[in-house]
Amino acid sequence: MKVLKPLFTFILLIFSFSLFAQFDAALPIPLDANVRIGKLPNGLTYYIRHNARPEKRVELRLVVNTGSILEDEDQLGLAHFMEHMNFNGTRRFPKNELVSYLQSIGVEFGADLNAYTGFDETVYILPVPTDKPGLVDKGLQILEDWAHNATLDSVEIEKERGVVIEEWRLGRGAEERMMRQTLPIQYYGSRYVNRLPIGTKESLEKFTHNALKRFYKDWYRPDNQAIIVVGDIDVNEMEEKIREYFGDMPAATNPRKREEFPVPDHNEILTVVAKDKEAAFPIVEIMFKKDKQPETTVADYARFVNQQLFTSMLNSRFQELMLSPNPPFIGAGSYYGGTYARTKDAYQLFANVSDTGMARAIAVMLEENRRVLLYGFTDAELERQKNQLLASYERAFNERTKNESARFVDEYVNHFLQNEPTPGIEWEYNFVKQYLPSVTKEEINKLAAQWLTQNNMVVTANAPDKEGIKIPTAEEVKAIVNAVETATLKPYEEKAVAAELMDKTKLRSGKVVQQLKNAKLGTTTLKFSNGATVVLKPTDFKNDEIVLRGFSKGGHSLVGNADFYSAQYAAQIVQQSGVGNFSAADLSKILKGKNTNLNTTINYLTESVNGNTTPKNVETLLQLLHLYFTSPRKDSSAFVSFVTRQKQLFQYLLADPQNYFYGELQKILTQNHPRGAQLPKPENLDKIDLTKAINIYKQRFANAGDFTFFMVGAFDVKEITPLLEKYIGSLPSKPVKENFKDLGIRPPAKALDSAIKKGTEPQSQVNIIFAGDAKYNSKEAYALASLGEVLSIKLVEQLREELGGVYGVGASGTMAKNPHGAYTFYIGFPCAPEKVDTLTKAALKEVQNIQKNGVSKEDLEKVKEQQRRKLEVEIKQNQFWVNNLYDAAFSRWNPDEILKKQQEIENLNSGMIQDVAKKYLNLKKYIRIYLLPEKVEEVSKEPKAF
Repeated sequence: MKVLKPLFTFILLIFSFSLFAQFDAALPIPLDANVRIGKLPNGLTYYIRHNARPEKRVELRLVVNTGSILEDEDQLGLAHFMEHMNFNGTRRFPKNELVSYLQSIGVEFGADLNAYTGFDETVYILPVPTDKPGLVDKGLQILEDWAHNATLDSVEIEKERGVVIEEWRLGRGAEERMMRQTLPIQYYGSRYVNRLPIGTKESLEKFTHNALKRFYKDWYRPDNQAIIVVGDIDVNEMEEKIREYFGDMPAATNPRKREEFPVPDHNEILTVVAKDKEAAFPIVEIMFKKDKQPETTVADYARFVNQQLFTSMLNSRFQELMLSPNPPFIGAGSYYGGTYARTKDAYQLFANVSDTGMARAIAVMLEENRRVLLYGFTDAELERQKNQLLASYERAFNERTKNESARFVDEYVNHFLQNEPTPGIEWEYNFVKQYLPSVTKEEINKLAAQWLTQNNMVVTANAPDKEGIKIPTAEEVKAIVNAVETATLKPYEEKAVAAELMDKTKLRSGKVVQQLKNAKLGTTTLKFSNGATVVLKPTDFKNDEIVLRGFSKGGHSLVGNADFYSAQYAAQIVQQSGVGNFSAADLSKILKGKNTNLNTTINYLTESVNGNTTPKNVETLLQLLHLYFTSPRKDSSAFVSFVTRQKQLFQYLLADPQNYFYGELQKILTQNHPRGAQLPKPENLDKIDLTKAINIYKQRFANAGDFTFFMVGAFDVKEITPLLEKYIGSLPSKPVKENFKDLGIRPPAKALDSAIKKGTEPQSQVNIIFAGDAKYNSKEAYALASLGEVLSIKLVEQLREELGGVYGVGASGTMAKNPHGAYTFYIGFPCAPEKVDTLTKAALKEVQNIQKNGVSKEDLEKVKEQQRRKLEVEIKQNQFWVNNLYDAAFSRWNPDEILKKQQEIENLNSGMIQDVAKKYLNLKKYIRIYLLPEKVEEVSKEPKAF
């Protein structure tokens, strides 16, 4: 369950009515006719929409217009605690029966069933199947119970204290500590400063049961709630059911007023510095707080469009600066949107910076804004961004009949909570299509003057607390602001970019020399004259999506240790440098409005490509593919920029205890192998040689005849084949087939128990690993993965619900065929340091129970039903097919097995899971690696067999 909603959401900007005289700016934004909105006599609001994707599913939400901001002083953290208690006993589902029931119908706790609490709202998330009688009714009954039938049993409240305290513990760390330093300044004088949703440890330990019950009574009432139903349902029938289940909820008598809490204005620039020894990297943020703008009329929607244009064009300029040889920041961005406070918006600038670059980053971000203020954006910038924005709306419009229900739900949540518009994509696309041609750069440029004001301006710096970090003082920040206001700045220089990616007339197309069809899978395999193989699967899952994946074997396993870092980063360097005659910045410009992207990677075992596009831009994708194979750029300036930024990024990364822990974990599990996927250090970047990196890249992508490509999506095989002949069939090739090398990376063969000490917070992270060599067996691989799912259910029941010792816990099992046969089984959970041993024993006891007794019929059916439901949805997604076709080719198994996954689920039995548990989970030989804070004694000195 999430505690906080995402920090920033898009809203609307300031606009001049003169730009769209052809529109009636005062007209209200219409409500989408596809959603039925109503209100019951008791005040409860409902939203209902029929949507057939995914089939046989409905998304249910209970939205409560309350959060931590409404807590009394004796209720800190109880809005979030109340959310937890709704999963721990209601009138129809006592104690923990709710989670167990939902698992039995295929709803997975955490992945499907979830909830979050923010400052101003609490939202419960419940997707359920619709294809069996009674399932939707049960779902509505669950929402009704959450709305007003929580039992709040005293025993369950006490048990849940431990779980929520563990969630509080999980959130501790540098980021949380710095936020507590910055929040009082950013939201100066407001109630938001001391109402973080997680509350305080003291409050969570000591609150009274009556305080929790009072919060539930005050705020969980029908006039403060909405029910949202979107999915494969009948709208009229669902409306009747909502009236049936929620109409009898008693209306509140003398309801407590639901207040809004302001963030006071201030005329002076406020600055705040938060330092922490465990911070991973320095960050600067500039916030210009603004009053909330209305979001009800056509003019308001036009402001929203203008806001997107402005921030997107500015972010493109930031991207260019980031790619310069001496970049002012690792990354930077801007947006105009919501803040933690419902009553305030903000224009915000942010940047990740080097340890000495804070002042420079602040200056550069303000300079770029002032450059817009003085000279504005160029015609070319605006035209590109109009094309990009229109393309995004067009794609959403084209997919309007294939959108999944979850995409609609958030709109209705925000409409209820904040009256954000929900006109539907048809209206939005038509409006944007008509409105964009009338937008002038002068109107967009005006926004800079409206946003860049010293009143309500806050500058925040988060930094590692270490020597050498240069943090500007408040006086220095104000001096920077004043200097920028008087600085002499030149206009932005627009560089002309070619209209086409390549001269396709010079390509000599290859030919299809073999074509194979698989009627069962619906695939067509084309073999080209240069040896390249392309597997095509047309689908109707999406109207405007084509996904691409391709690989050949080899990767950086074929490179010696001396050139490892050059090989590992070669593809990233090319990505930063561009292709053909285009730098990365040029490439970004020419691709604006084309909804197309492609990237290449060189991994341990393979070199690969991944991309996606729309049917009308498929040629652009194939041109990119051709260029990344044949024309990678060697750009020394881009290389210097890349290395500089990466060094800055990695410099303090290991200061974070979690990063450090996982780095040390990888060292142990690979026995300090130099190629063992460890976290990089800044000095590793000095081992990259640009010439070697480019040469290695060219070598790995020199032989298209060794590649297999997969394309899945909305295309016709006959229509796309000539394009494939031109762009893939013409790629250079060699009459050789390569394979990867097994570099001997192996986990320790003996039992091992090791504590990693890092950090100051009372936090531990426990990883229990069973790993070793094994001959790959597909049935055992499936059974081992299923064991992980079963064990995850049992661990949640025992470690979380019974012992109250963890917030989250999980297990997973995998078998690998490449580069050698191996198995790995993980159990992982965060906890208090003093509970490491107790919870380890409890976890291993659950393993022993499965080894001894197998899996209960109830638990087996839960896992199988979750797998069935997941497969039902995934098998109608393009990404599922491209990934499975890839896996079949890489691991050399028959792709027809994809269609046997359903039968595989039906054949799963307790004995299969018990057998792999016995075979692979040796309780006398496992690896336990756990994190402890630096000032806590080790929990265990020797490995312990259970």
